[in-house]
Amino acid sequence: MNTILDKLIARVGELPPIPMVTQKALDVIRDPDSSMGELANILSMDEAMTSLVLRWVNSAYYGLKYPVSTVQQAVTFLGQRTLHSLVLAASVASLLDRAAPGYALERGELWRHSIGVAAGARLIAAKFGQRTAEEAYHAGLLCDIGKLAFEVLLRDVDMNSEEWQYGDFKEMETIHFGVDHATLGAEMARRWRLPAILVDAIAHHHNPSEAAEAGILAAAVHVADAAVMSLGIGIGKDGLQYVVDEAACERVGWNESMFSDLSARIVPFVEEADKYIRARRK
Repeated sequence: MNTILDKLIARVGELPPIPMVTQKALDVIRDPDSSMGELANILSMDEAMTSLVLRWVNSAYYGLKYPVSTVQQAVTFLGQRTLHSLVLAASVASLLDRAAPGYALERGELWRHSIGVAAGARLIAAKFGQRTAEEAYHAGLLCDIGKLAFEVLLRDVDMNSEEWQYGDFKEMETIHFGVDHATLGAEMARRWRLPAILVDAIAHHHNPSEAAEAGILAAAVHVADAAVMSLGIGIGKDGLQYVVDEAACERVGWNESMFSDLSARIVPFVEEADKYIRARRK
């Protein structure tokens, strides 16, 4: 499998590196001996990251009486888990805000879809505790990161053929290229030195029952993915054949009647993501 991945990566080009400031910030967040001061100093080194953190802490979501003006204050108020989500989202925003013609996704669609899945996965996993909910958010945000590289291979594929029209899309990826976008995305996450549980969740978000240690995360992402697809956000060529795993729904205590409420709660997050990405483009 490693040989196949290396050849695939070589064919589509080098994987984009995770930004240095982001990597340093994530390392500090994961280090139990680190301080909030260290994290604030690292975030302050990047103008875009500073702007994001201050904008978020002063948003209507928190409704602070007095505005926060320094990264140090913002870091203390938001806490490590919220900052972890913000840093990770900011680091992949520019990557996900790209067209993926191989999947028939226009610019911005993959970003909006990923944010929607992340928000949905966090809501679904909330019953399992805050840490699990945040991990589910991260897994949802990154679950389709492999499409950025994989879509290059799909550009020359005849999607009108019967096998692609009616077959399982993920299975067809493996048949034709020896690997699927989820496995490639997991490899990207591994090379970015992200936690093993996230790598596992990304790899199995289409087949959550096969996850080794991220069963709840993979199931939450899988169900959230279905909800976002039902909203018509970032469907692409592969989304038309999305089949919901009933076992995943049972794993996270979800049923069909809950999808409507979940979808309604996802929409505001997607709308906020649109505002953020438009601001970055200016």
